[in-house]
Amino acid sequence: MLNTLFFYLSKIAWALLSPANLLYLVLLAGIVLLFLDKTRLARLALAAGAVLLTIATFVPLGDWIATPLEKRFATNPELPARIDGIIMLGGAADPLKSFIWDQPELGDAVERYLAFVSLAGEHRGAKLVFTGGNGAILDQAYSEADIALYLLESLGVDRSRLELERDSRNTHENAVNSKALVKPEAGETWVLVTSASHMPRAVGVFCAADWPVIPWPVDHGTMPGRQLRFDPDLAGNLESLNENFREWLGLVVYRFTGKTDALFPAGCN
Repeated sequence: MLNTLFFYLSKIAWALLSPANLLYLVLLAGIVLLFLDKTRLARLALAAGAVLLTIATFVPLGDWIATPLEKRFATNPELPARIDGIIMLGGAADPLKSFIWDQPELGDAVERYLAFVSLAGEHRGAKLVFTGGNGAILDQAYSEADIALYLLESLGVDRSRLELERDSRNTHENAVNSKALVKPEAGETWVLVTSASHMPRAVGVFCAADWPVIPWPVDHGTMPGRQLRFDPDLAGNLESLNENFREWLGLVVYRFTGKTDALFPAGCN
């Protein structure tokens, strides 16, 4: 019950706090104030909206705040010879769209699948775990785990090695539900695959669940050393800002609610 309440409250809060939605609300407020003859306040709101739009167009703020997230863990870390299991977090496919079109519909995080399959081939004795249901408020009947099964089998993954956790709606539930399903033993070595910007929160959640993992970050969105590039792109910059601001907000909320044991996790103590 508490997990369900947290899930719905987080969705409502994000609808109000996402940078793109806040920008829209500022501009909308300016228009409403004009109709109410609040000219001075309307000018302030519209001017603020115009300034924010200009900044979002020319400044890659999303890249700036993503860089520390993506640099938190090393890329392609050296792994031990023995790997007991590999976990992939969902979030790379759209469950509803995949059902409508009757084929896997993947997004920007497709690297999660590619890395998972590659690691599975390199460590043939490892257990394989996919965890992911549906993070949308509606259409919970459609689970990404069903898409993952079809896609991973088509890519050559042996079904007998694969455990599917199909009910989780967020990162906290990924860790808790998967641990209940797999029951990892103390001393086992597990690798976690997810997007680089999401990895700090994911590692923190698995550590809080007493399931140490080796991070294998993929799907990098930044280009270190090129954050000052001139590339006017309002839509792209807003999307990046939304995505990475959400990660920082998620870190704060997860720490405040006890779902991680550190504000900016660096691994399990």
